[in-house]
Amino acid sequence: MKNSSKLIMPFCLILVMTCSNDDDRVTQNPIVDSTVNFQFKTSINIGGEGASEISAYDPISKKLFTVNVESNQISVTDISDLNAFGTPNSVSINKGRLAVAVEAEPKQNPGKILVYNTLDNTILNQFTVCALPDMVTFTNDGNLIISANEGEPNDDYTNDPKGTISIIDLSDTSVITLDFSSFNGQESSLENQGFRVFGPNANLAQDVEPEYVAISSDSKTAWVSLQENNGIAEVNLVTKTITNIYPLGYKDYSIAGNAIDASDRDGVKELKNWPVYGMFQPDAIVTVSINGIDHIISANEGDTRDYVGFSEEERVDDLVLDETAFPVSEDYQDEINIGRLKTTTTIGDIDNDGDYDVVYSYGARSFSIWSTSGSLVYDSGNSIATETLNATPDRFNDNDARSDDKGAEPESLEVLNIGNERYILFVGLERNDQVLVYDITNPMAPQFLNILSHTGDKGPEGLLAINAEDSPSGKALLVVSNEYSGTVTIYENGQ
Repeated sequence: MKNSSKLIMPFCLILVMTCSNDDDRVTQNPIVDSTVNFQFKTSINIGGEGASEISAYDPISKKLFTVNVESNQISVTDISDLNAFGTPNSVSINKGRLAVAVEAEPKQNPGKILVYNTLDNTILNQFTVCALPDMVTFTNDGNLIISANEGEPNDDYTNDPKGTISIIDLSDTSVITLDFSSFNGQESSLENQGFRVFGPNANLAQDVEPEYVAISSDSKTAWVSLQENNGIAEVNLVTKTITNIYPLGYKDYSIAGNAIDASDRDGVKELKNWPVYGMFQPDAIVTVSINGIDHIISANEGDTRDYVGFSEEERVDDLVLDETAFPVSEDYQDEINIGRLKTTTTIGDIDNDGDYDVVYSYGARSFSIWSTSGSLVYDSGNSIATETLNATPDRFNDNDARSDDKGAEPESLEVLNIGNERYILFVGLERNDQVLVYDITNPMAPQFLNILSHTGDKGPEGLLAINAEDSPSGKALLVVSNEYSGTVTIYENGQ
């Protein structure tokens, strides 16, 4: 999630009643399915770019709360009547309480978590946490609030706060903030397993940047994505300690099922295998319990560090490649091959001789399902690229413009449980302006179902599923918060 550095406190909570029930909408490849058939319902114009990032829904008040970075506010929309629609980093809802993650100015200073009453929008509490609270969520039992405090450096890279995780206990309003100091000294071991610690002069505790939080079904464990570092942390919410870091390793684009389009200048939209690797680098993660087993699902968007004071970005055509690993005869550095592919300079020189023996790119262009101990259960391979290329070639990798970067950039996730029988995964594609729908009832063999999109929506940053029991219409809803277009679009299950 990208963040404004101009957020002010306290936030205003503003009521938005703008509605668009137009017919200018697109639902790709509608499936014939009696239980899963999401159709466009309405779209809400919150504002301009940055006006719609993340939404949370309160089933008590029937209100939708949306982060509005453009105006430094939380936009409140009454959706009790979907046909007469009423519509800054992160929001979460539990039992009539709204938690808001608020970064400071500058964002290297301590941020805050604000808690509001959703019925009358009055503030109940405010808690000071560490630098750049980027994602906030309640535990399922409502007893704790967990905040991922990213701790990004300033542009000169002269001030790099520690990345931290805050646990707010609502029973006694205490705040415990955890850092990763206990893992300092384990850098080499973790890096050998596919973790990254690479900021200038940074130890692990300073280098990690917590991005997103997922909670176990029993509210005893949290998992936190460390996107730039290519890992997931495990937090014991009972003892309030960080217990593990799970390196995620790398994805091999040379094997069957993992082909990518690596160039935006080859004149074709075509998937090929290349001798390069992708770092998983998840943004959003969610947990789901299927048949009593918890799984972690990740949207493998990828991210880089590109600051005035430090940048890791380089294209393949600017690297010095090892001629044994990358024979000159193959002309890999031509822009029609992988010359345009954006890579990191921080890893890949295996023998420290000044050239790159392995090339690593950003993100895995997929979603993955992991065990709770970080083992890969399933990766979608090139399913996202294949399905979007087949059904919507004009939207593939943002009309090929992002093929050299991170592809469609799967960024957001949500899971809907239908009758404890079917588990539906929604995957938001930031660059394609689409949401893909999968059935993950069998976590080892997900099935692609559909592509959802609506004309005018750009940059689906946040996804929110509302089950039929809580929905004001009595039917399950999918709420899509679109960052770049400043719109919130609602799809309703047409069963």
